[in-house]
Amino acid sequence: MSTNKQLLVKGIRYLAFALPLMFLGPSVIHSSFKNQEHPLYIPILGLGIIFCMLSIFLMFKGIQTIMKSLFDGKQ
Repeated sequence: MSTNKQLLVKGIRYLAFALPLMFLGPSVIHSSFKNQEHPLYIPILGLGIIFCMLSIFLMFKGIQTIMKSLFDGKQ
């Protein structure tokens, strides 16, 4: 068995895109909660939630892709 290096790089790329979103999402949510009287409170809160959900999805997809590259021998 050997590692599919192209698939491994793809999984690491997913994780690299998830890393900034892991910090950006909660920061945006915290910022929106501090400015609840602002008229753009709801859209900014929604954007922060979308960032967090996208981060979770990319982490899941990245780990899944890395596991597939390591353990799936057939392509």
